[in-house]
Amino acid sequence: MSGNKSPIVVIGGGIIGIACAHYLAADGRRVLVLDKGRIAGGCSHGNCGHILPSHILPLNSPSTFRDGLKSLFDRDAPFLVKPQLRLSYMNWFLQFARHCTRSHMITGAGHLKTMLDSAYGEFAALLSSGGFDCGWRRSGLLYLFRSSRAYDVFAQTNDWLSLEFDVTARALKGDDVLAIDPAVRPDLAGGFFYEHDALLRPDQLATAWSHRLRSDGVELRENCEVYQLRKEGSRVRTIITSSGEMAVAGVVIAAGAFSPQFADALECTIPVIPGKGYSITVPRPDPCPRTASVLPERNIAITPFDDGLRLGSMMEFVGFNASLPQRRVDQLKSCTRNYFRGSGLEQEKEA
Repeated sequence: MSGNKSPIVVIGGGIIGIACAHYLAADGRRVLVLDKGRIAGGCSHGNCGHILPSHILPLNSPSTFRDGLKSLFDRDAPFLVKPQLRLSYMNWFLQFARHCTRSHMITGAGHLKTMLDSAYGEFAALLSSGGFDCGWRRSGLLYLFRSSRAYDVFAQTNDWLSLEFDVTARALKGDDVLAIDPAVRPDLAGGFFYEHDALLRPDQLATAWSHRLRSDGVELRENCEVYQLRKEGSRVRTIITSSGEMAVAGVVIAAGAFSPQFADALECTIPVIPGKGYSITVPRPDPCPRTASVLPERNIAITPFDDGLRLGSMMEFVGFNASLPQRRVDQLKSCTRNYFRGSGLEQEKEA
């Protein structure tokens, strides 16, 4: 460890904060991770655990902008925008709308491919080192379509991704889909299979990684909120927390949607707003899906775990709203039943 007695503080104990702490500690730095709640207690706990080098298309596509406008009149839309009279919110959406063009989407896809390929390689190396019991496996990712029209539209996207970025899915029809995953309903229009994608259980990864960091001398402190950053010259030297004042050697902001609260202290703009998603984990149905899956027509992602099946969906821009409307939970389950046969999607274990 570094001889400097003051630690580098990572603000935010989600998977990004944990990863930052890992690489800082590997570089010999003294590291302290602070989270105002539980370590990996937010979206790093409840996401679907897809590790997808194939998922290079960014959110800012022209179709996303159209879907956002339509959602103003449909409260059940999977991509939902709730107008808010806040300057930061309106400015973010104006910038987002300006970038919902094909040229910006292509530029973003190129950058995302580099990042996702690198992240996938790091995950594979980390999880092969042992001590990470988190269900990691290269199951592949199956895109499923009920309508022939949606299948044909994605076929064009697949051809384009293959030509421009060398990211190719295998087109499937009929029995070829069932050969990949026998739990799929036989009446679907077809699917596309990305064989190199992987899945894991995100909460188990966070727990195992946190234990590894603690054994390496990294301190992870829960229920400790950071209120203020104080600079000396161009560097943050002191932070004010719910546990008191603390000298630091440096600060990493990994607080997700809460990061903008530090923008003034850092004398910069942090153009981030909260996005709300949903996930539920149900008991494994019979038959249970074999692979990680995405249902693009419904914006639903599905992950089979050893002890359950996780369904995730929605992107709501509704501010910091942690409510879980039952209609959204019912929507997740009812839509999923249209793609998979068998029973077992009636009762969720956790949300």
